[in-house]
Amino acid sequence: IITTQEELSGFHIVQAIASRLVHPKRIVMRDQKSYCAILLDDNNRKAVARLHFNSATAKYVGTFVEKDETRHSISDLTDIYQYASQIEARLKELDPSVGKESKGPALTVVA
Repeated sequence: IITTQEELSGFHIVQAIASRLVHPKRIVMRDQKSYCAILLDDNNRKAVARLHFNSATAKYVGTFVEKDETRHSISDLTDIYQYASQIEARLKELDPSVGKESKGPALTVVA
């Protein structure tokens, strides 16, 4: 199993979307033979999304509602941002406290 730069970039996009609701360190990647799993709390029962980039013909991002995965065809990695609402909804489904927790110290900008 070889994790490609494209898979890493896709993971970082999903992690950025998720960081609006959870601490980014809670989002982890596990590369599999046929897809790249993006998980909450490094738990394979808490799949946030899947990146199906191993096909020579098409790339897909998989989003979940309960245990059902829906694959969305993408032509560019930035297309993942179109599924931000599904990713956020999945995070709330997996952990009802999501969005209510502190993500760490607030950044203060001093001019």
